[in-house]
Amino acid sequence: MSPSRTPNPTDEQATGRRRNALDLLLNSGLGKLLRGLGVTSRRSGGEGLLEIADALLSLRGRASGPALASAFFDLYEASDAEARQEFLAKVHERHPADTKAIDKAIVRWNEKRDEAAALALNHATELPSHRMINQLNLAPQGTQRLIGLREDLLAVPRASRSSGMAALDRELESAFTAWFNAGFLELRRIAWDSPASLLERIIRYEAVHTIHGWDDLRRRVEPVDRRCYGFFHPQMRDDPLIFVEVALTPQLPGAIHEVIAEERETMDPREASCAIFYSISNCQVGLKGIPFGNHLIKRVVGLLKEELPHLKTFATLSPVPGFAKWLASERGTDARLPGSGELKHLAARYLVEAKGKGGEPLDPVARFHLGNGARLEAIHANADLSSNGQKQSHGVMVNYLYDLDEIEANYFALTEVGTIACSRAVQALLEESEGKKGGKKNGAAKGRDSVPA
Repeated sequence: MSPSRTPNPTDEQATGRRRNALDLLLNSGLGKLLRGLGVTSRRSGGEGLLEIADALLSLRGRASGPALASAFFDLYEASDAEARQEFLAKVHERHPADTKAIDKAIVRWNEKRDEAAALALNHATELPSHRMINQLNLAPQGTQRLIGLREDLLAVPRASRSSGMAALDRELESAFTAWFNAGFLELRRIAWDSPASLLERIIRYEAVHTIHGWDDLRRRVEPVDRRCYGFFHPQMRDDPLIFVEVALTPQLPGAIHEVIAEERETMDPREASCAIFYSISNCQVGLKGIPFGNHLIKRVVGLLKEELPHLKTFATLSPVPGFAKWLASERGTDARLPGSGELKHLAARYLVEAKGKGGEPLDPVARFHLGNGARLEAIHANADLSSNGQKQSHGVMVNYLYDLDEIEANYFALTEVGTIACSRAVQALLEESEGKKGGKKNGAAKGRDSVPA
């Protein structure tokens, strides 16, 4: 945004909210501390936010930290987008690394090489923005509010982000990676008797197969052959980080309407042989890049094996979100849509052969599951009849199989050799596709026996 643009009534209202928030802070019991630390009510835009950040970093003790962190977020959340972006753009560069302190600590390390010298060097190299993030986390709901701050940062187009914004994003991602370590997270089942506020969030956060109101949600979480599990952080008790929906079935499903149909027969879980992960949704935009999904699936597999030891197959019914775009680039946007048989052959080629940067699978969902050690088990045409499913994959969906005895070997083959684990059925699709083209047999995949469907 340009700071010189002509204000409109909405801008004036937002500015008024920011001024009122800062004036209220300065006139409150915290005002004396703020003024003593140099925070005034005369600054405009993001300057008030930058002043409170300065004050946070100047604190010698911790007693006023939570109050000051709370004051920052009160002002930040009352500020308009332009003031927030001004703060996000300037704060890292306003507090660079202390080069003199680092040089001094390096000299001490070279002289002493003891534990105290190592600790001093570690302290000197800690960036002020890292300390600020830790200070802000002391505010009430500080963790959740920091996630919102990073969401604002990620909303800035990558090409428009300053080097300071990029550095602040790295610091936030590093902090979140430590705070949201899977070992600190709580795995909970989400059921129809869960708090209404949590269930409302599940409807809102569902990112794969839209939940059409309360009745649709009930069909996904209440029946005895359906499960929903989520990861939760201790500071965000009823706001999930990620959740997965599970269907217990007698065989691998080949279409999503078989799983989420309004009218279907509920089965006894004791008669199921498969647990199907048919939707995985990340809930917090501000936690982009923090790996939860692989830990969630493996934890849920362990939980289900303990509850239902007779289950033999753990697999997904997954979308192929990049397939239509890839196919258009291969054949042209005006090309005739192939029939279902040819679509399956083309999807096999896309999933096994199309690679992105670093040689990883191009499709993001394939990259996720294959990167977790799953294998590509089956490809289905006419599997997602929704408008979104037709748009992104021409209705194609796939099963990724999680065989706990093979996960490590599959992961090693993918990362070290570049080989994608796939069933013999998928391998046959690849060979048929190559045969039609008169080419050589594909060597980028290794075939395994399929699970009977």
